[in-house]
Amino acid sequence: MNKIGSFILEILQIVVFAVSIFLFVYLLILQPHKIKGASMEPNFHDGEYLLTDKISYRIGQPTRGDVVVFKAPPTYKDEFIKRIVGLPGETISIQRGKVYINGRELKENYIPENTYITPGKYLQEGQNLVIPQNSYFVLGDNREHSLDSRNIGPVERQYITGRAWFVYWPVTEVGVIDSPKYLF
Repeated sequence: MNKIGSFILEILQIVVFAVSIFLFVYLLILQPHKIKGASMEPNFHDGEYLLTDKISYRIGQPTRGDVVVFKAPPTYKDEFIKRIVGLPGETISIQRGKVYINGRELKENYIPENTYITPGKYLQEGQNLVIPQNSYFVLGDNREHSLDSRNIGPVERQYITGRAWFVYWPVTEVGVIDSPKYLF
């Protein structure tokens, strides 16, 4: 009888240890997310799964080109996945279908070259917007089908929950997510 009790206690310890490690990783280090919809095509597709790095922004700041997960207004319950294009303190505008940062056209090699970027309710054609401190201007890669900062405004830093780091499903898309380098 002692052997059975000892065996059950060992199994219980292993389960508690495994669950503790899982919760630690899930809550503080990496979190899985599923792409829902077409707003990040052609780079990320509906149904893809990725891991979000939750540590990077605890020790550093988001940068232009990062694909981030954030809690979206107005309820801040739903999480969106978008790309950072504008940083705190920068002036952003949309003119003749192109994004301009501090008066210079943003070259975006991760979207089709002929993409025409439409303005939105929050940022209208030709309007200059200074991005508030501790806020970021985010856009979906599929500019025609994305609810992003053009309509909801800049995203405050406190609502960014992590950086999309690694695609793990489907197997054909497995890989690290790189942030593009920009040339103005």
